Amino acid sequence: MKKLLLAVSTIALLSLGAQASADQDIKVGKKIYDRAFGRGCGACHDISSNPQLTALIKAGELSEASFAATLKEGKNGMPKAMAAIMAVGPVKKAGYSEDEAISAVYNYLSK
Repeated sequence: MKKLLLAVSTIALLSLGAQASADQDIKVGKKIYDRAFGRGCGACHDISSNPQLTALIKAGELSEASFAATLKEGKNGMPKAMAAIMAVGPVKKAGYSEDEAISAVYNYLSK
């Protein structure tokens, strides 16, 4: 009985930890979207003439790999964005790698 209770408790704690991590990723992703380049990604991407990131991601038309490649390399009028993303305070505070920061903003946009 004690082993079963211990197992259930462990699973519950792991689930809570995973949820807290997911919540942090969403918050950091939002901060990236709001603050990168000093004015936020939305300064360009919330304009109808530019790619609508949220709609593309939710429709399955923009994979995380393609999103990451564009952030790292730039594309058409989009400059390389990794330096601006990594300079966002919450990214530094969380100690995120480039890939973790990309996942955080992608997850924020896909929610």
